[in-house]
Amino acid sequence: MLAKTLPQTAEVSNWSTAWVGLDAVLAVGLSGTGLLLGRHDPRAAPLAAATAALLLMDAWFDVITAAPGSARAAALALALCAELPLAAACAAVAARPAGPPTAR
Repeated sequence: MLAKTLPQTAEVSNWSTAWVGLDAVLAVGLSGTGLLLGRHDPRAAPLAAATAALLLMDAWFDVITAAPGSARAAALALALCAELPLAAACAAVAARPAGPPTAR
C-alpha cells in the first residue's frame, strides 16, 4: 500500500540536520559501546544492539537516497566497507553472553 501511495520524490526541510543528527547519534553509540566494552560493563550489549540497528538503517537510507552513478557507488562502498561491518561487530557484542558485572 505504501509503495503505491507514497510520492516518488519529496522536498525535505532540514535534510542536512537530520543526517548530521543521525551521524552524531551513531558516533555516540559507537563510542559508548567501546567505552562500556573497555570497562566490561554489561550495558554495552543493549547499546551495541541499538547502534547496530541504526547502522543498518543508515546504510539503507544512504544507498537508497543517493543519486544514481558515482554518488550511489560511494554510498554502496561505504555501506559495504564501514557501516555493515560495524553493524555486524555491534550485533556480535550484543549477542554475546553477559558476564558478571565488575566491581567499581
